Amino acid sequence: MSYAETPAGSGTPPGGLDDALLKTLFTQSAVGLLVLDPQLRLVRANSLVEGVGTEEYIGLRFTEAFRLDDPDGSEQLLKAVLAGEGPVREHLVRGRLRRIPGDRIFLVSAYRLDGPDGPDAPALGLLSAVVDVTERERARARETALAAVRDAVGGSLDVATTCRAFIDALVPGFADLAVIEVVDEVLRGADPPVGPLPPDIPLRCAARGRCDTVRGDEPGRIRPVGGTRRLPPRTPYALAVADLRPRLVPLTADTPWLDPDPEGVHRLAETGAHSLIVVPLTLRGAVLGLVSLYRCGAAEPFDEEDVSLAGTAATRAALAIDNARRYEREHVIASTVQRRLLPQAERHQAAVETAHVLLPGRDSGCWFDSIGLSGARTALVVGGVAGEGLQSAIAMGQLRTVVQALAGLDLEPEEVLARLKETADRLAHERAALPPSDSLHGEELRAGCVYGVYDPFTRTCTVARAGHPAPLIVGPDGRAVPLDLPEGPGLFATDGALFAPATVTLEEGSLLAFCTAELLADEHAEDRITRTLARPGRSLQQLGDDIVYALPDDTRSAGAALLLARTGTVSDHRVATWDLAQERTTPATARLLVRDRLQGWGLDEDTVDATELIVSELVTNAVRYGTPPLRLRLLLDTSLTCEVHDGSTASPHLRHARTVDEGGRGLFIVSRLAAHWGARHGPDGKVLWTEQDLPEGGTH
Repeated sequence: MSYAETPAGSGTPPGGLDDALLKTLFTQSAVGLLVLDPQLRLVRANSLVEGVGTEEYIGLRFTEAFRLDDPDGSEQLLKAVLAGEGPVREHLVRGRLRRIPGDRIFLVSAYRLDGPDGPDAPALGLLSAVVDVTERERARARETALAAVRDAVGGSLDVATTCRAFIDALVPGFADLAVIEVVDEVLRGADPPVGPLPPDIPLRCAARGRCDTVRGDEPGRIRPVGGTRRLPPRTPYALAVADLRPRLVPLTADTPWLDPDPEGVHRLAETGAHSLIVVPLTLRGAVLGLVSLYRCGAAEPFDEEDVSLAGTAATRAALAIDNARRYEREHVIASTVQRRLLPQAERHQAAVETAHVLLPGRDSGCWFDSIGLSGARTALVVGGVAGEGLQSAIAMGQLRTVVQALAGLDLEPEEVLARLKETADRLAHERAALPPSDSLHGEELRAGCVYGVYDPFTRTCTVARAGHPAPLIVGPDGRAVPLDLPEGPGLFATDGALFAPATVTLEEGSLLAFCTAELLADEHAEDRITRTLARPGRSLQQLGDDIVYALPDDTRSAGAALLLARTGTVSDHRVATWDLAQERTTPATARLLVRDRLQGWGLDEDTVDATELIVSELVTNAVRYGTPPLRLRLLLDTSLTCEVHDGSTASPHLRHARTVDEGGRGLFIVSRLAAHWGARHGPDGKVLWTEQDLPEGGTH
């Protein structure tokens, strides 16, 4: 392009050398040069300032010639140079040229032109160097956007967080609007479908973003975050997931594929979106979702370089989403295993009301239990295996099963934990024996458990703990009940210290809270929970919910278990107790007492006859082999319990008598008539007990 040259005027220095220098500078300079008068009007320009060095621009103000986005700011800088405040070097401005479409970025330097009278006199004008750095800045913007994607995407194993980070990295630096949609089943951890994506598979909007300058709403069939859609056929969105190739699409009001979508045309007009890139999220031929990027208003349309960047960024996002999906699938499996291994419903206990809260989260090794024991007692258990994932859930299930088996043996809490630790030691040894190539070989096992037994007849609760917080207790008057419970070693710890129990006597209506450590993470947690438990007139489930509502936000994501119990007593109408003499006639007396009591309770005749025989055998055994005191107790609940107490610590054993034997059939008969039977020991002797299932309609 030829350059325009006007007479030098009064501001042009005389002399042939100066003229030659000026001509050479304006014809051979590697940068665009402009001469501005004191009013910042253009008086001369060389050919490198494309589109400005023509006669029609001479006399225009600098900001008018370049149609700058911020004309006032640029004029203030140039006026400061005229005033002698120093030159402006490499100042970036944005504007437009008439002969080149789209926004341009210029690097502007300005220098004061002093007259013969020196810098103290008014300036003759400005010499400005202008370089079009649009492509350089675009390349830098692409590098910045791609670096932002690399830094932000991949640090989370949550699909929604990953998608949100991806959108934030691209908006507003690279795109004005961005939407990322993920195949709905992928969000639940399922394997992504192999491309091409069938048209009936729904996509869920995982994240979207927009810069502040965009008006209206997103163009096209965009749903709110969480909404789903099926891709409309014969659109760039459907084509991108069909052939797994990105699309660069100009958008206008008469775009053909928008015809069936009047709402999309309306939104398109609202936002001024004029350029679209659609990129499929693919990994190894499978389709995870779709990315839609828009530029609106005066923004430069996307070009092929932008498509390349969008494809690279989408690949990074697809890899991060797939990693999060795999984690989500393992989490779903672990959560399902954990849920199946936990109690499926609240269990009715004779004298204890219970409720639980299980918070889903990263920790899949939490468990809880309420186990009915003989004599209307209840075992309350909460434990946890440290870590997350399927292996933690499996270890949790193993320990919980062992606890249930040990509870059925009527062992004291400290002995239950001692034997549970033996099992944990064997599990740890098995893991250590795995081949070094196994991922579990070097993974440490850590677990804790608290085990308590409540006896409604003595109103005592005996508790022991292994590397686990002690339960919190609140009396019926709302005051905290202290429990000095020593902490035993963790279940997988190498420490061989003994477990020391603690026993506390409770008033009827007291509340016990067995918590995993996550609920007691801060120093105010105990006070917060005890204050919540002291609220009057609240059900156990409401109290459990109130405790959760008051948790700090970071606690809820970790996962936790809470077991609440309200103590009670057994109704006098459901219990019958007799002190018996240590005499040969006592079994007959016991049979009469039992028949009278069971008939009073309205039990059927078959149950009465079976119970008479059971009691006769147990009392006979106690009279023959036991020592005083002798006591008989019947307990009617969902089953019928018979207990015979004597002062001897010797336990009877089930024997299979031979045909010619005169004895040895008593406990065998008992085992055939009762659903469960056993013996438990205490400081004052032993108790032989049986449980009989009651037939439907067995009482009247």
